Amino acid sequence: MRMLEALAMSPDPLSVSALGEAIGVDQPRASRLVQQGVSRGLLVREADPEDARRTRIALTERGQHFTRGLRTDRREALRTALGGFTEQERSELARLLNKLADNWHG
Repeated sequence: MRMLEALAMSPDPLSVSALGEAIGVDQPRASRLVQQGVSRGLLVREADPEDARRTRIALTERGQHFTRGLRTDRREALRTALGGFTEQERSELARLLNKLADNWHG
């Protein structure tokens, strides 16, 4: 899922190495994940226009659709989870999450 999200967020297709860096796995693991995505029809390998020896990884139309569905499902789950919060609690949660993000050095 992280791999699909990383590709969906990228303005351009990514190399296997760049994809691995984006999701925090080594190159061999990224290669295996890419192969799984290709075999499921979610990803496609394409030639790098700047270096024909390299390939780049992109989402297929099916992969784009699948990723959009994941985002929709997550938004709905979050909306449901926050449904029991008061407006003040939602504001406080947003403030605390922003503070966490500002101090995150991971």
